[in-house]
Amino acid sequence: MYGWNEAVQKMIDWLEENITVTPTLLTMSRQIGYSPYYCSSRFHAVTGVTLKTYVAGRRLCRAALDIRDTDERIIDIAMKYGFSSQQALTRAFVYAYGCTPAAYRKRPLPVPFRCKKDVLFPEYYEQKGEKTMNKTILTEAKVRTAFIPAHKYLCIRDSKVQAYFPFWEGKDCDTICGTIESMSNVAHPILGCHTAGWFYENGVKGYSYGLGLPPDYRGEVPEGFEIHEYPESYYLVFYHPAFNFLEDCEEVMKRVETLAWNFDPATKGFAWNESVCQDYQLHLPETIGYELLRPVKKL
Repeated sequence: MYGWNEAVQKMIDWLEENITVTPTLLTMSRQIGYSPYYCSSRFHAVTGVTLKTYVAGRRLCRAALDIRDTDERIIDIAMKYGFSSQQALTRAFVYAYGCTPAAYRKRPLPVPFRCKKDVLFPEYYEQKGEKTMNKTILTEAKVRTAFIPAHKYLCIRDSKVQAYFPFWEGKDCDTICGTIESMSNVAHPILGCHTAGWFYENGVKGYSYGLGLPPDYRGEVPEGFEIHEYPESYYLVFYHPAFNFLEDCEEVMKRVETLAWNFDPATKGFAWNESVCQDYQLHLPETIGYELLRPVKKL
């Protein structure tokens, strides 16, 4: 099973690099080394969507980003992503996002983008009892101090869970993540998009997923999301630098979280401040690594 997830991830990565050149199933299958039939059937089995549907969604998402973030003509963007005409792009845009490309350019509201899929999660296979790979020797987790100004946090909250995978049970991951991705242009410069974390209410610890926003954000709150305001605060950042996600993810998270949940902030001159702010979890393995931020106040 894991081998097929690796193959499908190769398909996804290849499609992402070739999304503007009308990728064909035959061309992609040659790159992956499997027959077109197996590529198509296993892609559907692993991702839950057909290859054709996935490609169409990613093309529309990439077109929307260009409409939002560039001054390119809409007709040129339509041609770039394989639409037969500007009208074809408009029809697809209205059907998926409820507005025309021109209206979206003027006022880019949150919409459910089709995000790039990731189908390789080593910790998932560990939970299923499928040991997948040997772990390499890593450095120890470290701690540093950071200051985050007042900000807002737009998120989905669940008070019944405290971890990533249980959080997604019964939720529409594609729609939630796609909506967050569509708001990347207004995301907080430190917290950014796809930020998870733990909140505390009435002595109950829950899990949240969303994105940080600047304090002056006055835009739309998508359906099912809620927005919270947090004051400025110091944070203890427990971290491990960039690492190989497929080989080292489980061990890195274990080291960082063991340090974070057992740390005495008084050794740094602080006390925990989680009654005022929430914890954050930043997981970008190939760039910043893994970071767990816990709010603190000076003693």
